[in-house]
Amino acid sequence: RHMRFVDLSVHLDNETPLDPAFLRPKIEYKDHQGGLKDMFNMYGITPDQLPDGEGLAAETVTITTHSGTHIDAPWHYHPTMNNGEKAWTIDEVPLDWFFRPGVKIDLTHLPNGTIVKPHHIDEALAKINYTLKPYDICLFHTIASSAFGREDFIDTGIGFGEEVTMWLTDQGIKVVGTDAWGWDLPVSINRKLFEETGDASLVWDGHKAGRRVAYCQIEKLHNLESIPATGFTVACFPTKVRAASAGWTRAVAIFDN
Repeated sequence: RHMRFVDLSVHLDNETPLDPAFLRPKIEYKDHQGGLKDMFNMYGITPDQLPDGEGLAAETVTITTHSGTHIDAPWHYHPTMNNGEKAWTIDEVPLDWFFRPGVKIDLTHLPNGTIVKPHHIDEALAKINYTLKPYDICLFHTIASSAFGREDFIDTGIGFGEEVTMWLTDQGIKVVGTDAWGWDLPVSINRKLFEETGDASLVWDGHKAGRRVAYCQIEKLHNLESIPATGFTVACFPTKVRAASAGWTRAVAIFDN
């Protein structure tokens, strides 16, 4: 059995502007010379006793659980879910949610700042002749992908609000994903909308759907243009961070060839 894997994750690095400046990862790299002291401290071994006088390489990373490609847990959205039950943290979400058939839904034609409605998804599904099934992992390809690597990435995207989030979960969808910084409208657009209307319900309303139903969302997916609409399995197990609101994932699309 031959399988093909397509990486749908971003790098964690010090260069790519995928977050606001204060949330970006900080990675300190230690090369093999820099690691000689660690080797001595652990083993009492000196450089002249090591092959080519080289020690170990290692990195020290300062990140949030929402850095890079990650999965939000219900706890991120609200302290309760399912209209009153304590919300799951990322280590409590059922693992079987994260290894399921995937469907890529192309919404790249929607302009920046669009609030996605159910009919947008229905139209996209009709084009690929696909009907959603419970537990499908829905990956949304959006305008944000065109801004990858640019400073305006965090300001580029479309918003999946409460209406469309509930519409998806009502069909048995447990895991959704976007190639944008977040599931809702970009913060700058969402804030402007709130300031113009005074309607607080418009702020983070997609995330806040998690008060009513348990679901997870993948944010900062990448490389969705490299996969077809259907015919693959998504593996996106989240890192088991105790009591956390999110966990990092190396999301991949798996094809049977």
